[in-house]
Amino acid sequence: MSKSVIEITPEVAASHGLKADEFQRVVEILGRNPNLVELGIFGAMWSEHCSYKSSKKWLKRLPTSAPWVICGPGENAGVIDIGDGQAVVFKMESHNHPSFIEPYQGAATGVGGIMRDVFTMGARPIANLNALRFGEPAHPKTRMLVAGVVHGIGGYGNCVGVPTIGGETTFHKSYNGNILVNAMTVGLARADRIFYSAAAGIGNPVVYVGSKTGRDGIHGAVMASAEFDDKSEEKRPTVQVGDPFTEKLLIEACLELMESDAIIAIQDMGAAGLTSSSFEMASKGGVGIELDLDLVPCREARMTAYEIMLSESQERMLMILKPGREDVARQVFEKWELDFAVIGRVTDTGRMILKKDGQVAADLPVAPLAEKAPMYDRPVQMTPKPAPLGDVPAAGDIADCLLKLLASPDLSKKDWVWRQYDHMVMADTVIRPGGDASMVRVHGTRKALAVTTDCTPRYCFADPEEGGAQAVAETWRNITATGAKPLAITDCMNFGNPERPEIMGQFAGCIEGMRKACLALDYPVVSGNVSLYNETNGQGVQPTPSIGGVGLIDDWAKAVQIAPKADGEVLVLIGETKGHLGQSLYLRELLGREDGPPPPVDLSAERRNGDFVRAEILAGRVKACHDVSDGGIAVAVAEMCLAAGRGAEAGLPGGLGHAVAFGEDQGRYILSIAAGEAAALLDRAAKSGVPAARLGQVGGDRLTFQGARAISLHDLRRAHESWLPNYMAG
Repeated sequence: MSKSVIEITPEVAASHGLKADEFQRVVEILGRNPNLVELGIFGAMWSEHCSYKSSKKWLKRLPTSAPWVICGPGENAGVIDIGDGQAVVFKMESHNHPSFIEPYQGAATGVGGIMRDVFTMGARPIANLNALRFGEPAHPKTRMLVAGVVHGIGGYGNCVGVPTIGGETTFHKSYNGNILVNAMTVGLARADRIFYSAAAGIGNPVVYVGSKTGRDGIHGAVMASAEFDDKSEEKRPTVQVGDPFTEKLLIEACLELMESDAIIAIQDMGAAGLTSSSFEMASKGGVGIELDLDLVPCREARMTAYEIMLSESQERMLMILKPGREDVARQVFEKWELDFAVIGRVTDTGRMILKKDGQVAADLPVAPLAEKAPMYDRPVQMTPKPAPLGDVPAAGDIADCLLKLLASPDLSKKDWVWRQYDHMVMADTVIRPGGDASMVRVHGTRKALAVTTDCTPRYCFADPEEGGAQAVAETWRNITATGAKPLAITDCMNFGNPERPEIMGQFAGCIEGMRKACLALDYPVVSGNVSLYNETNGQGVQPTPSIGGVGLIDDWAKAVQIAPKADGEVLVLIGETKGHLGQSLYLRELLGREDGPPPPVDLSAERRNGDFVRAEILAGRVKACHDVSDGGIAVAVAEMCLAAGRGAEAGLPGGLGHAVAFGEDQGRYILSIAAGEAAALLDRAAKSGVPAARLGQVGGDRLTFQGARAISLHDLRRAHESWLPNYMAG
């Protein structure tokens, strides 16, 4: 064993993210002090980002199985069966801390990393999405962060040639010091050719492919497992640098080799790089691995074992190949002008042996590093239920309130964002960004996938359990609104410091709400990511369990969007309206209040209403459909009018009132149907126990709510479309 030049003390361990008791556990496992390389490996593998030590207990409560689930959580991504021998592979992951420190590369490498999670399973990426949360617009860093993140996402995704087809962009002061950048990728694979990461076969070669290893990203996993302070920008060296053109080559090379029988196991080098990939493969396979780090392709001179193992350089993969297949694999990767190196072998020792410069740089037991990682049952202080809202004064007349809401940062049109993304590359995008869910064809078939990301953090902050349920239900509703059947979700759990009981209370509450919604909607969790310590100087973000949903429609031609097709169509409201204003955007944006309980989620009504709407769409009786969410009925109708370029005259259930117009009651949809279909549809709804009411009729060039001032489409469009471009122009 080579001696470290640095004495390993508890203070040095603390600089690697290990607390005193965790360092003591390391010493007990090894029977000695670790050297610096070994300490770095323990620090990375036991970081919150890699080990899930604060969240694992709670994540086990989520439902993860269904007849159509091929692979649930635990692999690089989740896999579901969509019939005809085809599978969909998808996952969402965070790149929050890197994106705050260096927004362009942080966001870009987030996109690259999540795509590797998908194609390492054998799937070709066919769609990207992102969920972005920024600080208040007036904050001095917000504009720069928006520009950097959006350009980073577009710059990477556009170059790789995968369409970015959906997502969300919102603003709130809780993200001033810690933005959230959650990236999601959906891929298509053969159901009988899914690749996993468990190493196997004693003596089999361990192969490194992709880009060379540099010094970028060292300590990235540890950095992502600590809260920020005023010196966070000094952590720029821990942010990786991405190369989308190399990623494109890596996708093609991996998928080409996957057509052969050469690969036994494959793993993306993500957080903690070569460390996590090698240890995870060995741990899952119950084997040992021996690596010669002198054989690792490096782009910088004299890189140490510590740097090589902890680098998070992008566009790299680790493979276990069948013996004798090295030359076949080498030819593939050299054809694509990528590095290929046999750097080690699988052993039966159960240990990770790392050699550098002819000496042993690290000798670690694999199983204890994984099995004895800390798992905390942290104190939990559940969020108290908020007090009832009480009376809410009118913030002006209905028309003025609607215009102000449409021009607010969260509800303003986000085409400034998504027009920078190539959402049509591959020529399979059926529903573009800007509606409820986006949709992409399963190439060469009539089938299509509806995909969306959703969360309402203000609901989760006020009542985590209701907010967690609503986040799941919102994705289910958005997918349903296209006519697709929701199948499964991925999640990205963004929370503050788990060492604070109130933060763990938020996490536990959101998990419980998600669990109830997944069970009620038959909508399992198949993959996900946890991002904790999202706070700066003790100020945490609003709890943000971002949910990515995937659904299937058998014939994409049956899908509907939010725009009515013709004058004379009738608008029908599905679902019950009580006028719930607690935690609404009306309350926050027009009255400056963030109080009251969020709208309750009746999961049985959610299921009943959604199943009815989907059946009507698939029967061809619905011309357009839009779910009712932020801003309530008034905003939903306005968005439908703007999408269609048509006006409408509408009443409101129970009469004109701000609560009815802008309340955010859940489980609701607005359908646009042919006038002759209205009576029959209302009758079918009544027989199904689904609340339904005629709202009004499409036509003209104005939006008029009965008893309120008419608003021209021109004024609606100017309010809706101007805020973000004007803001970004400074």
